[in-house]
Amino acid sequence: MGKKVGLNPRELATAVAKNLQETPGIDAVEIAGPGFLNIRLSAAAAGELARIVVTAGRAYGRSDTLAKEKVNLEFVSANPTGPVHLGHTRWAAVGDALGRILSAAGAEVTREHYINDAGVQMARFGESVKAAANNQPTPPDGYPGEYIQDIARKITTENPDITSKSQEEQAIAFQGEGYKAMLKEMQDSLERFGVHFDVWFSEKTLHDGGAVEHALDELRKQGHIFEADGAIWLRTTEFGDDKDRVLIRSNGEKTYFAADAAYYINKRERGFDRCIYMLGADHHGYIGRLKAIAACAGDDPEKNIEVLIGQLVSLLRGGEPVRLSKRAGTLITLDELIEVVGVDAARYSLARSSTDSPLTLDIEVITRQKNDNPVFYVQYVGARTASVARNAAELGLHRTDTYEPGLLVHDKELDLLKALGDFPAVVATAAELREPHRVARYLEELAGSYHRFYDNCRVLPQGDEPITETNRARLWLNDATRQVIVNGLDLLGVSAPERM
Repeated sequence: MGKKVGLNPRELATAVAKNLQETPGIDAVEIAGPGFLNIRLSAAAAGELARIVVTAGRAYGRSDTLAKEKVNLEFVSANPTGPVHLGHTRWAAVGDALGRILSAAGAEVTREHYINDAGVQMARFGESVKAAANNQPTPPDGYPGEYIQDIARKITTENPDITSKSQEEQAIAFQGEGYKAMLKEMQDSLERFGVHFDVWFSEKTLHDGGAVEHALDELRKQGHIFEADGAIWLRTTEFGDDKDRVLIRSNGEKTYFAADAAYYINKRERGFDRCIYMLGADHHGYIGRLKAIAACAGDDPEKNIEVLIGQLVSLLRGGEPVRLSKRAGTLITLDELIEVVGVDAARYSLARSSTDSPLTLDIEVITRQKNDNPVFYVQYVGARTASVARNAAELGLHRTDTYEPGLLVHDKELDLLKALGDFPAVVATAAELREPHRVARYLEELAGSYHRFYDNCRVLPQGDEPITETNRARLWLNDATRQVIVNGLDLLGVSAPERM
């Protein structure tokens, strides 16, 4: 810095040190050689953080790091042909947590579910429901499982005359009614899991509303569309894709890729600065092609679009794989997971690990009430802080304006204060790197810091001991810890019970 202001390093250090020494909360500033300053904070400066946390309340940890950034966050995006299952559940937990974290960092986030309702799978789904309603075997390429029988019964109960229609009319009716019933079930399951989508976007509307043709016009203006072999192509190889992509086949049929291009352009025209796609483990090939769409549309593929890939999750009970669902056949449904594990245990366990690696969850581990179960460990500390506050109130110990932060000088108090001070940076980093698991791991470390504080620094007076200002200061620290645990768990969509 010295060169920039025309001073040698020691002269500059002297000037900076003089100003810092006049700053409240700084005890001493020492010049260390020609290039460094050592700054020693007062105990009161550290302890003041507890007041800051309690005063900020639910706002502590939030920032304007991503202020004014409008984000479209698409996740789950399950086909409306079956229940939400374990394969979707990891992204449901992680995606919703990421949305909460991005919002906490100041972004304007829209959570979106893309409904794949325009492909041949919908016709197969309708035929499967129709066959069940007519007591016929499932078509060879249809969907098995008791849920098909449930949907068929629901439709025929509400529409008694439906099976008297022609086969063609039945096919249309069962597909339409089955789609509505399945979509409602998916929405209800996700809401029970604490996942709410702002937008349910139908792929079919892209085709019916002319969005695909509009996207082709926009891409053509950018000069990246060409025709070959009677088909219309997008020259994505110019932007790193492994091959050019067909938009419209020679027979005039639009490809899935055409819908992907239309969907991206639709998002951008809705005003989103950044489009984040959270896709399953089998979608690695989509990264290059989606980024190429953004580039072909004239956007910056490193800024306007992100593609996150989540690895698979498997479920064990006592070390053995969980048996397949009776209702969904080859799948374990989200509703079944909620019934067996509970929302909190499922969400926390799914969100606490990096999505880069496959995840295996053991039901017996994530539901037991012991400290080796991370979700119980964190929630228990949250409940303990609430219990301490209740007991303090019964003893007549309350936080007041006479708080003396300089009394928090014990090593375990300072360690806990430091952990509390790290929370805003953890949230900001989790948002920047799209890694909600950082919040979960932080909470586990914070819980450990609180345990050590609790074991070494008594908050409450015992017996006939009088209430001291040290008790009061520690109550502030206790309550600050409770607030950060509440805030952190909320970012993961997990409750912070006051009693356990």
